[in-house]
Amino acid sequence: MTAPPRIGVVGAGQLARMMLGPAIELDLPLTVLASDPAESAAVVAGRVRTGRHDEESAVRALATEVDVLTFDHEHVPTAFLERLVTTGDVQVRPGPGALVHAQDKLVMRRRLTELGHPCPRWWHVRGIEDLDRALAENDGPLVVKTPRGGYDGHGVRIIERAEDAADWLEHHGELLAEQKVPFLRELSAQVARRPGGQSITYPVVQSVQRDGVCYEVVAPAPDLDPDAQQRIQQLAAAIAEDLDVVGMLAVELFETAGREVLVNELAMRPHNTGHWSMDGAVTGQFEQHLRAVADLPLGGTDMLAPCAVMVNLLGGSAPELASGARAAMQADPGVKVHLYGKSVRPGRKLGHVTVVGKDPEQLLARAHRAEKRIIDGPDAMEENP
Repeated sequence: MTAPPRIGVVGAGQLARMMLGPAIELDLPLTVLASDPAESAAVVAGRVRTGRHDEESAVRALATEVDVLTFDHEHVPTAFLERLVTTGDVQVRPGPGALVHAQDKLVMRRRLTELGHPCPRWWHVRGIEDLDRALAENDGPLVVKTPRGGYDGHGVRIIERAEDAADWLEHHGELLAEQKVPFLRELSAQVARRPGGQSITYPVVQSVQRDGVCYEVVAPAPDLDPDAQQRIQQLAAAIAEDLDVVGMLAVELFETAGREVLVNELAMRPHNTGHWSMDGAVTGQFEQHLRAVADLPLGGTDMLAPCAVMVNLLGGSAPELASGARAAMQADPGVKVHLYGKSVRPGRKLGHVTVVGKDPEQLLARAHRAEKRIIDGPDAMEENP
């Protein structure tokens, strides 16, 4: 009888935390690498190794205890992973050759363009002169991004003059500049892929950002016709295949006025736009990611109801969430509450709520009522019914 593969997760944030339940259900021993014992996953995981993701000795120590290495975030230095792959002591999924496209936005843009996948117009900026030329060629504001390290709106600026990014150029040495796309809305397509190439897609969803942070998601994306849904799913599956992704891939997209789509970002792990699937699909994204990296058969992605919505809980005025969560569950038993065990800070991702049903507007209204009770406290709803 073959023993289940031991999984190591680099990072101990909320994504690693939400892998724990499915790992238990699938009998997959899971160890997290936490930089702090108080991190979201570390406080509840049965197996925790302490160490930083950017310390090669810590990553190697985790690798010696597991069969498969996967990730809670993309910030592990690529060179560490390449050396691990060379020794062959552990399976790295996704491998560094794939993961670098989620780590480095310049690498991602260059490769997707070579493959013919739709992207915004972009420029590789190495100096002020490059930025001046890009601004002139674009004839309008540019979105400037640091190639590595950006997330949730960090590492992104909108500029109208080259001087507006001079400090970043001096610090980073190079930048990615992109046209500021006049999009209608943001979409996200998720696909899971096994080592042998089997893949399965989820319904395309609509997402809304607040200050660069994913705030709400509706699945499936409203008013997206079946042909467009299929084309976008095929695009996500093709990118996963072309980049040899193993695990979950989220392809974040802009939908433009002509109903065409452009690839904005990639994430090779469970992603905020897939949280709805925990309660709205046959197989949630966290279970699916583990199935994929453990090379287990992939689960179905059919929706359990015509619609599912997710609203993120971003730190508000309440100093703690327990009382508000209790009030939200009491007021609406159909709302599912997921808390991350984090200390409260304004704007910080502290959890999310999901609701499934038929009407997206009604579901969003219920989700936002629950959100307000949780992040502002149960008395907030009494003051503003």
